[in-house]
Amino acid sequence: MGATKPVFDAWFESWNDSSERYGLDEIVYTARDGGLLRVAHNMDELRKVSGAEWRALFEARAHKTEWPLGSGVWGKKEWVCPNIDNENVVSMYEGNSNLFWAERYGRELGLDELWIKQCGNSHTGSFKDLGMTVLVSMVREMISRGRSIPAVACASTGDTSAALSAYAAAAGLPAIVFLPRGKVSIAQLIQPVANGAIVFALDTDFDGCMAIVREVAERDGIYLANSMNSLRIEGQKTVGIEIAQQFDWEVPDWIVIPGGNLGNVSALAAGLDMMLELGLVNRRPRIAVAQAQQANPLYLAYTRGFETFEPIAARPTLASAIQIGNPVSAVKAIDAIGRYDGIVEEASEAELAEAAAAADRTGLFNCPHTGVALAATKKLLDRGEIRKSDRVVVISTAHGLKFVDFKVDYHKLALEGVDAQHANPPIELPAKYDQVRDEMLRQIEKRGRAAG
Repeated sequence: MGATKPVFDAWFESWNDSSERYGLDEIVYTARDGGLLRVAHNMDELRKVSGAEWRALFEARAHKTEWPLGSGVWGKKEWVCPNIDNENVVSMYEGNSNLFWAERYGRELGLDELWIKQCGNSHTGSFKDLGMTVLVSMVREMISRGRSIPAVACASTGDTSAALSAYAAAAGLPAIVFLPRGKVSIAQLIQPVANGAIVFALDTDFDGCMAIVREVAERDGIYLANSMNSLRIEGQKTVGIEIAQQFDWEVPDWIVIPGGNLGNVSALAAGLDMMLELGLVNRRPRIAVAQAQQANPLYLAYTRGFETFEPIAARPTLASAIQIGNPVSAVKAIDAIGRYDGIVEEASEAELAEAAAAADRTGLFNCPHTGVALAATKKLLDRGEIRKSDRVVVISTAHGLKFVDFKVDYHKLALEGVDAQHANPPIELPAKYDQVRDEMLRQIEKRGRAAG
């Protein structure tokens, strides 16, 4: 790393005033003016390492067993959270998720290169692991420095609670999660239950749960683990870095990402920003944010040229993890969209369900939020925003197995307002060879005609 060893450091600073700074071990979530904080790095020290040296270092660490640097997050520790002792890192070796070439589905859409970044192939089945490893590790570091933290808490639509519960359990920390009752899949609900978290199912939506968790953080000293805590963004920003690394340090033309609370959007841009500034890549991709039509405050603001941003009452959507009407990271997301020549698109319930099912028929197994991003990709391609020759990466935020009810209901033709064009229910027959053979041959012929 050069003749003089750099001294890496990071801190919280106000989004609006870089002179307002706090240590990462301070319990602070917003600036004095009520605005957002971000994690800032000593870029002068980071620049002492060349882009080529950073690329070589990240390549050498990936998938290795040296603790904790084999993690896709902690392999980039100097860029993420250099202030933590390695002994206090809580990691499940998250990240390093596969970049899947969706060759057949891309061809059906009319794209030469469609790739799916499978962030759901992680310990708890979603991209939230990337941020939670940083946050929980910092809590462990703070406790080792003598700070009293009775518990860590989050509001969630499912994936954040799963990640917090698993990482807190690994660290031996009490976790508290607030979920909207009846609005989280069984697979997501059982994760924090199994990991021993204190689970509250409240008669409200995500925004109502968020109001409660902010109050217990302020009044009762519980540490807040939602994405308004900027430590989360630091882990999640490695998604963009990984994508470039997997393309031999080239960025794609487009990255399409589902947007709910919108921390993932600003995190994606933050990772890309650092690669540009430190010389690992030399151009920006365009970013498209995909929202469910039932919970689309960013899309509505985009259609007004971002003259105003107004929270909405999010309506029920199959994409339950992004059913958020008052996203806490809206300001950061709008800034990122501006810097990355971004677009915001929406998807109806039918569009997201059909996109997920169509892609599944080509070998994928998509969560409904990935369906939102795939539907938005198709719409952008159809109207010429995305070109046939563009290299497009869709961020898949969670594993489809967390949303089995969504899949089952689709194939049972039980989703309201969805025609289920790709429904494929089991064929029930008696165990008689002749009947099975005849139906089998009919199905082979039928599917052959459809494929032809």
